[in-house]
Order: sequence, then structure tokens, then C-alpha cells
Amino acid sequence: MIAVTYLAPSRLWLLAVVLALAVAYGVTSARRRSYAVRFTNLELLESVAPSRPGWRRHLPAVAMLLALTSLVLALARPAREEKVPRERATVILAIDTSLSMKADDVAPSRIAAAKRAAKVFLDIIPPKINVGLVSFNGSAQVLSTPTTDRQAVKNAVDGLELAERTAIGEGIYASLAAIKQAPKAEDSKEKVPARIVLMSDGETTVGRPDAVASREAQRQKVPVTTIAFGTDNGYIEVPNEFGEMVPTPVKVNRPALERIADDTGGKAFTAATEKELKQAYKDIGSSVGFVIEFRELVLWFVGIGLLFLFASSLMSLLWFSRLP
Repeated sequence: MIAVTYLAPSRLWLLAVVLALAVAYGVTSARRRSYAVRFTNLELLESVAPSRPGWRRHLPAVAMLLALTSLVLALARPAREEKVPRERATVILAIDTSLSMKADDVAPSRIAAAKRAAKVFLDIIPPKINVGLVSFNGSAQVLSTPTTDRQAVKNAVDGLELAERTAIGEGIYASLAAIKQAPKAEDSKEKVPARIVLMSDGETTVGRPDAVASREAQRQKVPVTTIAFGTDNGYIEVPNEFGEMVPTPVKVNRPALERIADDTGGKAFTAATEKELKQAYKDIGSSVGFVIEFRELVLWFVGIGLLFLFASSLMSLLWFSRLP
């Protein structure tokens, strides 16, 4: 079902005029019936009007009222929302590659699921949007500068490697630097909209604090949308002081990622499965890669109104030999 909105809703008051006409027609019809009942000589009435149109006499009026209704709605500029791909934008995927991403609470592992979900994002985002890739663990690096070459970014995703520690703040700074490397549009002086999509399963353990990086992103007017990925049941094997592998919990710090999103004007998502992560990326792709525009339906409503108007005229001519 198509949702219709009206760009000039103040004009809908004219529907009250159409309603008044409908009421006036009903009152007039009732009076005519009353006059017919007063005509007591039924035999004479049959000879004067041997063939009464019955219910058909109302159809031209009903069609006329529907025509007026449609034309009034057209005057109010009906429109429907439509998703239109952005022509220009830059999105940086910042993916956590700390050792905690080895956890297999998300099968087959967090990092494997993250790679597949990132590729889903690359497939759904409009082709004219530049996408770059940043990896962060104990440090951050730009693995792919913003480009429309999706295969190049996918190859960079396949090459993600894990290392110790987590530096979310550094990941944001590296993403901001990558945005500046996006191709410039020669035919426009407008600033290209940009956004960072940051996925992490932990919290900052090294590098500049999240709050400092968030303030810089806010200063540059770049929203950071975050995805908290993983469950609270994840763990990895870490060697102790004797060289023995010991299970170590790796929980997700959701509040920290929510603060980053709130501070920068982005959105915060939570994903505990690969399916949820893919859905989060799809939702982000829809909000980043598309804009909502209104497509007016005025001609449709005018056309419908004219059809009812022609129908009213045709019925009146055929049955009563006159125009309504």
C-alpha cells in the first residue's frame, strides 16, 4: 500500500465544500421523494412518468462528487516518498581487529562474520558512493582509501588481520584522515557528506580516548555510527605467565559505543549474530546511501477526477439526455 502525503495540506479544506454539495444533493433528493408521495393520483403519475430511472438517477451525481474530491486532492499536491541513491558521499568502514575478534560465540568467529557482513554492506550501497576501510587494533591504519571500486575494498576486507589491544579512538582519527583522501568533485564546491561506520566488540585499551576522538569527529561534522558486535558469552584463549592457554572473557562494551554515536550525531546498533550484523549494515546502508524525496502524484489524481467527470457526463446523457 502506497503511503500518500500532501505537500499543500491547507487546501484540503475544500473537501468541506464537496461534502456540503453531497449533503445538499441528499436533501434535494429527499424533498423530491416527498413531493412524489403528495401526488395522490398514482395512475396519472404512471402515465406522466411511466419509466422511472430509480437508483440510476443518483450515479451521475455520485460520479461528479468523486470527480470533485479527486480534483481537490490534486490541488493539495499529493506525493509519495521515494528512496533515491545519493550521487556523492563518503563512508568509511572502521572494523575492530583486536584479538577478541577470534571469539567463536558468533560462528565461525566474530572476525569471519564481520568480513561477510561488511561485503553485504558493499553490495547494497549505491555505486557512486566512495567507501574506504580502516582497521584498528593496538593502532589504526587505512587499508583502502575512499573509492567506488567495490572489489578493491572487498580485497582489503579479506586481508584484515588480528593483533593485540584495541584503539577505538585511533580508529576514528584514521577514518577522519581517510575521508580527506576521498576524490573531490570538480563540478561542485559543496562539502561531500561523510560518515564513519565503526564496528567493535570491545573497549579502548590504548591510544587516544574515545571522548577526544568523538569531539574531533563532531568538530568536523562527521557522524560516527557504531555497531556493538558479539555476545557476553565470548571468550578467547590467552597464555598465562606459565605459558598455559587460559579462557578469557571478551564482553562487548555497548555503553561506550553508544556514547560515541550520541556524541557525534550517529546511530548505535547492537548485533549478537551474523544475521543481525548484516541487518545492521543494511539499515545503515539505507540511511547513508539513499535520500528520501517526494514524487508528486498530482497528474494521477487529476486523471482520476477527469475519468469520473466523463463518466458522470456520459451517464447523464444516456439516461436523461442532458449534462449534469
